[in-house]
Amino acid sequence: MDLYRRLRPLLFRLDAERAHGLGKRTLAALGAVPPLARRLERASLPDDPRLAQELWGRRFPSPVGLAAGFDKDGEAVAALPALGFGFAEIGTVTPRPQPGNPRPRLFRLPGAAGLHNRLGFNNAGAAALAARLRALPPALRARLPLAVNLGKNKDTPPERALDDYRRLLAVFAPLADFLVVNVSSPNTPGLRDLQSESFLAAVLAAAREVGAPPVLVKLDPDTELPRLVALAAAAVEAGAAGIVATNTTVDHSLAAGVRGPGGLSGAVLRERSFAVLRALGGELGGRAVLVSVGGVDSAEEVYRRLRAGARLVELYTALVYRGPRLLGEIHRGLLALLERDGLGSVAEAVGADLPAS
Repeated sequence: MDLYRRLRPLLFRLDAERAHGLGKRTLAALGAVPPLARRLERASLPDDPRLAQELWGRRFPSPVGLAAGFDKDGEAVAALPALGFGFAEIGTVTPRPQPGNPRPRLFRLPGAAGLHNRLGFNNAGAAALAARLRALPPALRARLPLAVNLGKNKDTPPERALDDYRRLLAVFAPLADFLVVNVSSPNTPGLRDLQSESFLAAVLAAAREVGAPPVLVKLDPDTELPRLVALAAAAVEAGAAGIVATNTTVDHSLAAGVRGPGGLSGAVLRERSFAVLRALGGELGGRAVLVSVGGVDSAEEVYRRLRAGARLVELYTALVYRGPRLLGEIHRGLLALLERDGLGSVAEAVGADLPAS
């Protein structure tokens, strides 16, 4: 039995948010010891061309990345390759610091291998994150493509929301390999109302004005599929480089014992997020980069997402239940699946199960 499985019962005695903070501090300490971090990276993230892809002029050493929400303030970035991540999405960050919703606001759902969160974009603000990203060693940035997930402040009225996103685009345009516009979190009142063609077109126009890197839009899993597909297609038509699907779900019927507002992630979200991906793949396959997130916890699930049209796949909740060995297991499994199916790379697997056009 690995060390994490022995420690997990002790960690699960802690409040979920306290355990999360402890995990980030541990990773920050690991990142401060580059020789150890590099040794662990070699074990968990194979330097294998079959896993790598070229996107937006950057080499992604693996299609598996860290989802937004784990490292909102960029405190553990230096250790993420050591865990095996081929890229990472940092944030959500807001223009100004904000404390988020009152505690407790993060809960484990052990019977469902999930999490229930109503954190509310708690973060130290754009200036603090930008300073951390600027301080990252160039060698690390060369190996780890980074995205920043952008959200508006809770107290910014809807009519000023575009100003928040415009400010964030300007700050992070020179610091990220791609940006993700978050208009789908359930934990900021009114945020999902911004999931409209007109608002996204305005944000994407602002991105062009500041010379931003590729911009993706993150959508929710609860809107009806035809509407999500239409919205995604409109975003791509307006200039989005891709879609991140999906955010957490507010359908609390998917797990027992959920109390109070907030979104659910993990295994309870798996089939719903996959259904969204499959619908988007059928509509946008080949025209936009699809990033699939929600319930991913194995090589088989990553492979299923790739074959359904995802070029990148993200995870977060699975780390809570499976621990730091997960990424190494996923990479070994992916290579075995590629070999089984006679494919030379993950790029060849992308969209393999989509209907021929």
